[in-house]
Amino acid sequence: MLPTVAWENNSVVMIDQRLLPGKEVYIRCRNYKKVVYCIKTLAVRGAPAIGVSAAYGVALAVLKSGTGDKMKFFQEVAFAIEELRQSRPTAVNLFWALDRMTARLNSLSNLPVLEIKKKIIEEALLIEKQDILINQKMAKNGAKLFKKGTTIMTICNTGVLATAGVGTAFGVLNEAHKQGKKISVVACETRPLLQGSRLTAWELKRAGIPFRLITDNMSCHIMSKGLIQSVIAGADRITANGDTANKIGTYMLAVLAKHFKIPFYICAPTSTIDITLKTGKLIPIEERKAEEVTSLKGVKTAPDAIKVYNPAFDVTPNELIAGIITEKGVVRPPYIKNLKKLFKEIR
Repeated sequence: MLPTVAWENNSVVMIDQRLLPGKEVYIRCRNYKKVVYCIKTLAVRGAPAIGVSAAYGVALAVLKSGTGDKMKFFQEVAFAIEELRQSRPTAVNLFWALDRMTARLNSLSNLPVLEIKKKIIEEALLIEKQDILINQKMAKNGAKLFKKGTTIMTICNTGVLATAGVGTAFGVLNEAHKQGKKISVVACETRPLLQGSRLTAWELKRAGIPFRLITDNMSCHIMSKGLIQSVIAGADRITANGDTANKIGTYMLAVLAKHFKIPFYICAPTSTIDITLKTGKLIPIEERKAEEVTSLKGVKTAPDAIKVYNPAFDVTPNELIAGIITEKGVVRPPYIKNLKKLFKEIR
């Protein structure tokens, strides 16, 4: 299996996550518009993977530009970056990667166009490489939180498929497993698109981690039986106060975990932290098509012409989060103070 997202022969290759686990099909993007399409349609998903894909989208935009006029070149690339920005609204890694690529592009303005192209591709490759290292650090930081024999609940997909590396929350689970902690996992199926049953179960099985799959509405019952000692999830955006947007259903797990006195953790790289937003109330929540709820793989599961709510994410308030696992360590409450301190250290 190739990496989730990779640069190969001046194109971007990514596994089509819509077809997993039934088929392993790879999409080759030869221009940035195909990258936009893949992000919009969830062929590639997971905040870090979207960020890497966006960076490679910019690389394709500069590579495929046929003009030698520097002003026109910069205009073409700026247009491409704006299209990439519009692909999905919630995961901040998308905007983080595009801001970084834009800053790098601006820093190269005095160079010839051919040299700019080379260095922009190098920057995108660096973002992928750094994501791999960040994943490894998060995995080691998070694995320390779990005792031997712990059963951990998780939601959505946070593994290799969601990143360029070993994953965020899944990376922690995999590291704890490799350390011989004999953990087991309860994976929520994650309606409406079943990222938990299609993707996470597939990755857990491949990693040899003992697990059980449940429907999302079983989580309260399972926790009430004392079968869960911890909950861990990924994130698509974390605000300055620690409020966290993640796949729809995460907030529900956090509320239940609080009720049953089970620690609830978030695992995400610092690129997922949006220090410019004060609270989760300011996070834009993507509303997706009704068909995702009313049908499953083309088979209708609801009456025609009905109204549907289909938010792709919800926001977990900071008071429900025991800790945020990052590559820099585990951030604990009070989050306003400690996330601010974390960003000062990074800068």
